[in-house]
Amino acid sequence: MKLACAVWLRQSPITNHLSLLTFLFLVVATGIARGQIGSAPPPVPVADARHPYEYILLCGGPSLRLWEQYRDQPHDNYWGCFVRAARTRIQELKPVIKDNPAATVTLLIYLDGYRSRSAQEKRDLIPLIYSVRDTYQLNLVPIENGDDVIRYLNSGKPRQQIKIADFEYFGHSNQDAFMFDYSNQVGNSSKSWLHENQLAELHRGLFAPGAYVKSWGCYTGEGMSQKFRAATGVSMIGAVGKVDYSNREDALNGIVPVLSSVGGRWTR
Repeated sequence: MKLACAVWLRQSPITNHLSLLTFLFLVVATGIARGQIGSAPPPVPVADARHPYEYILLCGGPSLRLWEQYRDQPHDNYWGCFVRAARTRIQELKPVIKDNPAATVTLLIYLDGYRSRSAQEKRDLIPLIYSVRDTYQLNLVPIENGDDVIRYLNSGKPRQQIKIADFEYFGHSNQDAFMFDYSNQVGNSSKSWLHENQLAELHRGLFAPGAYVKSWGCYTGEGMSQKFRAATGVSMIGAVGKVDYSNREDALNGIVPVLSSVGGRWTR
């Protein structure tokens, strides 16, 4: 930092002024990014003996270099961006779920995408995913498509007794759908998804009072969030614009997605 200041002082007054503005912008931007990453986890209903709740994380699969290599900004350079973000969220929920026999944490995950990516990584990724299950004592449920997700939300547990207190999605999406295999089987497209029109199949009364629901995918807040609320009566937070999974949360050795579009925001 001292060296940078010394170089800055030798520049012209005009350059000094521009450099100062740039420096201040970077400071503010860094503060905003840290605020997003380091903010306290949102409140979720806490399970107890009278209210045995379930906390569900839905995780899509990564893209392949085969389809992404010619993009200016390829998706998913790190194979585990979605899994790591979901694991980070589990760590944030630790005060609510640790040593709480009334809390069930479930990871719904599109494993086929990680089987495909294993060839690119030259190692089997599936045991790494199951190690997350074992470490955090999760109920891991593989899914293949949106029908599996709807079926689990409706009847994966006896919903008269076990309500959903938290439901969050980590993966690719657009304004109409969660795309579990985007650029994995087909370039720039998906063959496995949960479309907003399927949300009408969700039963009413699945969610606990005050349930926290959020999509950490791109563009969900531009359409799918509204369809979710119409179908369930529960608000789903979604992004207007893109979401970036490259931001690290050092305290948890994890990833917390952040908004990356100019003018982007979270909305219900």
